[in-house]
Amino acid sequence: MGSQANKETLGFQTEAKQLLHLMIHSLYSNKEIFLRELISNASDAADKLRFASLAKPELLEDDPNLKITVDFDTRKKTITISDNGIGMNREDVIENLGTIAKSGTAQFLESLTGDEKKDSQLIGQFGVGFYSAFIVADKVEVFSRKAGVPADQGVRWESSGESDFVVESVNKADRGTQIVLHLKKDEKEFAESFRLRGIVRKYADHISMPVMMVKEDFGADAEDDKKIKKGKAPEYESVNSAKALWTRSRTELNDDEYKEFYKHVSHDFEDPLDWSHNKVEGKLEYTSLLYLPSRAPYDMWNRDTTRGLKLYVQRVFIMDDAEQFLPLYLRFIKGVVDSNDISLNVSREILQKDPAVDSMKSALTKRVLDMLAKLKKKDKETYQKFWNEFGQVLKEGPAEDFANKDKIAKLLLFSSTHTDDALQDQSLEDYVGRMQEGQDKIYYIASESHNTAKNSPHLEVFRKKGIEVLLLSDRVDEWFISHLIEFDGKQFQDITRGELDLGKLDTEEDKKQQEKADKKAESLLKRLKEALGEEVAEVRTTTRLTDSPACLSIAEHDMGAQMRKIMEAAGQAMPDFKPVFEINPEHPLVEKLDTEPDEDRFNDLARILFDQASLAEGGQLDDPASYIQRLNKLLLNLIQ
Repeated sequence: MGSQANKETLGFQTEAKQLLHLMIHSLYSNKEIFLRELISNASDAADKLRFASLAKPELLEDDPNLKITVDFDTRKKTITISDNGIGMNREDVIENLGTIAKSGTAQFLESLTGDEKKDSQLIGQFGVGFYSAFIVADKVEVFSRKAGVPADQGVRWESSGESDFVVESVNKADRGTQIVLHLKKDEKEFAESFRLRGIVRKYADHISMPVMMVKEDFGADAEDDKKIKKGKAPEYESVNSAKALWTRSRTELNDDEYKEFYKHVSHDFEDPLDWSHNKVEGKLEYTSLLYLPSRAPYDMWNRDTTRGLKLYVQRVFIMDDAEQFLPLYLRFIKGVVDSNDISLNVSREILQKDPAVDSMKSALTKRVLDMLAKLKKKDKETYQKFWNEFGQVLKEGPAEDFANKDKIAKLLLFSSTHTDDALQDQSLEDYVGRMQEGQDKIYYIASESHNTAKNSPHLEVFRKKGIEVLLLSDRVDEWFISHLIEFDGKQFQDITRGELDLGKLDTEEDKKQQEKADKKAESLLKRLKEALGEEVAEVRTTTRLTDSPACLSIAEHDMGAQMRKIMEAAGQAMPDFKPVFEINPEHPLVEKLDTEPDEDRFNDLARILFDQASLAEGGQLDDPASYIQRLNKLLLNLIQ
């Protein structure tokens, strides 16, 4: 029994209270999921003990057969889920059951939409599946003893899912964890054999260890009644097939089984978008089952977060989050890899040096890229869902994986001037297929937002000539496209960089007009350079513009605005940047400016045009107050 000296009442963290409140008030629309989550946790605990026992066989004590047991008591309205896995000590219990996924809870609460069905799908991403117990229970008890410690170092945890929980030391003869759910009055349906068996078969058939329940007909005849009265132990049987799903043939598995296994390994509540199950035999022997999730996790942009596949060696669980088998830009992939060529005594450090792992990583990377290519070809709608969630991460690929750069390029989707909306749904193959005769470059513009890109004055001549331009607005775009360089033999060209050269798309008439404009504007260019001084690298005429009076461009080898912001956000000091100021000599405002005799007024107008060109590019003015003063002065002159 518990010692009062060791009994503590502790409070949940603030975010945990909010989460428990949501759980208790039926956030889940599918209540039976609680059993799947608790069995999944029990399976993980057994896997961890199996691995730990490789180095320390004594941890198995006198109970080497790992299993999960589900008991129920209809009269007391309780369900008990037990495992003989790794178990927990007092510190583990407080950390794992008192703080709810640690930092994940706050992000989870921030992600809530208020739509119960959508919110319920988020729970698995935040490692809070244990608390699904409070959907059906008004009190939960946990008894646990860590493998390898004495019986008197057991621990009991209890909570009603409100503001606090109790922890005390207890004697526990057997290792592992036992969870007792005291069901709410209206949830007694779950304390029935038929109901529980159905849930176990539905959600736990793929688990590689037996889930045991009392035989269905135990107690149904006179002999069994005599056994019960004499205190004899009931007879148990395995309810699930207890065979690791990835070891089974693809032909004997259906889609529902694949989907349930995904939810087990990922703790996600939504179905995956796609999966690839493959067995390799030959120089290397391994089986992989790789899944494409339907929703990005909350911490996807944290490149240092835990990620990777579940690693098994000869069906023995080795580790979660083995990141060595896929590159970082594929960190959203979930699943398992089971190898016959890796040592059972493997560690993360050894994995990094194992040539077999390098070979497997290369093959698994190509398998994922092939899976994505097939999905893009056969189901554009589903691929679009994938891209909307994970496209920005995939864009990290060309910089990280030169060998597969071409494969990755074919998977990319963009917005472009070919469509009116902001949806990224145009492939590079689509773009190349629509290129004009004589066009030898893939044109793009990178801006802070889609609207800024779409409305940039730099697009004016391209619209006039009917040339398609990719509209890039993701924060990684300028960086990633500098690594992609070309596609299908066509180089990428930033339309804001350097002097515009459309090559064969420029007619002789275009070139003659440009020469004429340059000559006409010689004195104006000199006056503008004097007015703008050190703020510009150069002032020149341009053929980019048809409707706007001016725009800003950057020198051929200067860093673009997107990239500068990324570097500055990373704490890097950036050299002073001076744009090139380009004017449209045919525009009425520029023609008017050229004839302005008052130098002060000329300077004000020049600064206004320069600041407007900066704003049109999504830039921020260094001195917005001066811009407003000049504009107001101009407006007053017009009114008078």
